[in-house]
Amino acid sequence: MDTNWMARGNCATQHPDTFFPSDGVGVEAAKRVCEGCPVQERCLEYALRNRIDHGVWGGCSERQRRRILRARRLEAAA
Repeated sequence: MDTNWMARGNCATQHPDTFFPSDGVGVEAAKRVCEGCPVQERCLEYALRNRIDHGVWGGCSERQRRRILRARRLEAAA
């Protein structure tokens, strides 16, 4: 799986712990790093496709990604 796009993300220069926060304040800080990122959509799709359960990916928290996946399942079933 090609992950070369990760090097172009706003997160490439950030400490990885930034994206695995333990509270809501940390989640919001991580999301701010994602704002305007050139690979944000690709990052989110990567996390969704690989069912990554932890951290902020593509500007979305774990809870947001679960909601996206649930909505996609419901849409596919309809």
